[in-house]
Amino acid sequence: MSLALDRRLFLGLLGAGAASGLLPAWARAATPFNFQASWINDAEFMGYFLALDKGYYADEGLELTYQSGGPDVIPESTLITARADLTLTTPDTTIKAITEQGAPFRIIGAQYQKNPIGVVSLAKTPINEPRDLIGKTLAVPPVNVISVEAMLAANGIDKAQVNIVPYAYDPTPLIQGEIDASVDFTTNVPYTIELAGEEATSFLLYDYGYTVFNDTVVVTEDTLASRRDDLVKFLRASRKGWNENFADPAALPPAYADTWFKGTGRAVENEVYFNTAQQPLMEAEGGIFSMSEEAIAANIEALNAVGIKATRDHFDTTLLDEI
Repeated sequence: MSLALDRRLFLGLLGAGAASGLLPAWARAATPFNFQASWINDAEFMGYFLALDKGYYADEGLELTYQSGGPDVIPESTLITARADLTLTTPDTTIKAITEQGAPFRIIGAQYQKNPIGVVSLAKTPINEPRDLIGKTLAVPPVNVISVEAMLAANGIDKAQVNIVPYAYDPTPLIQGEIDASVDFTTNVPYTIELAGEEATSFLLYDYGYTVFNDTVVVTEDTLASRRDDLVKFLRASRKGWNENFADPAALPPAYADTWFKGTGRAVENEVYFNTAQQPLMEAEGGIFSMSEEAIAANIEALNAVGIKATRDHFDTTLLDEI
C-alpha cells in the first residue's frame, strides 16, 4: 500500500471516528478550561498539581490553565469577569455575594469538609478552647472576623470579652509574645512556629460551632448550565489527583520543590507538614469534594447564625453524582 493510500486510510478512519464520537483523546481538540486557585502555590493545591502533571485533565479532554491566587486576588471577581471558569473560595463570601449583590454563583463541591482555619497559640501559654480566649488578645485577619465572632457567640462568649486585633498572616507577634493567639490555617502555621523554636497548639473554629466548608468549588449559573460536562470532567480529574496524592502525603511535595513550589520562600518540609495535616480535613465518605446533606445543613445553620442567609439552593450536588 502506498504512503498516499495509508494517509487516506488514516484520515478516513479519523473521519469515521469523528462521525461516531469515538475519536481517541489524542485526536480530539482539547477544551480550554481556566481554574483560579484561592492562594499562592502551596500544598493546599497538591491534588491539582498532580492531576496536571500526570495528564489527568488532558485525559478528560480539558486544556487546563491553572491561575495562582494570592492576597491581591479576589476569586469571585475572576468568575464575574470571565477570567476563570471555576474557582475556590469560602461559603460565607460566596453566599454573601449571592444574597446581597445578586451574584449568579453556585457551590458545586467542597475541598475541605472541615475548615482548616483555627486559633493558634504557643504550647507554653496554650489557648485550648474558646473560653480560654476571655481576657486575651487574639489577632484575626479581617476576612475572618465574622467567623470568629460566630464561634464566640456559639460558645456563649461576648466578643467584648476578647481583645480582637488585626492579623496579617505573620506569626511573629505570637512568637514574640505580643499577642496570645492568632487565627490562621492550622495545617500550616504551627510548622512555621516550630521553625522559630517554639511549639504550637491549635483548635479549629469548626469544632466549636462554626461548621462551614472551605475552598468550596464555585461557578456561575451560566457555566453550570452551558459547561456541565466540562465541570464534571474537572471534578473527576481533580479527585483522581487528590486520591493519588493522599496515598502518601509525604512523598510528592519534595518533587515539586523546583516547580510548583519554587519562589514561595517556604521549605518543602513545610509543604509535607501541610499536605499531611490537611488529609483528614478533606477526606469524606462520599469522596473528595462531596457535600453531604448533613454537612450542608450544618453550613446553613452556621452561616444563618451570623446573618448570612444561606439556603439549600446555593449548593448544587448533582455534578458530584456524575464523577
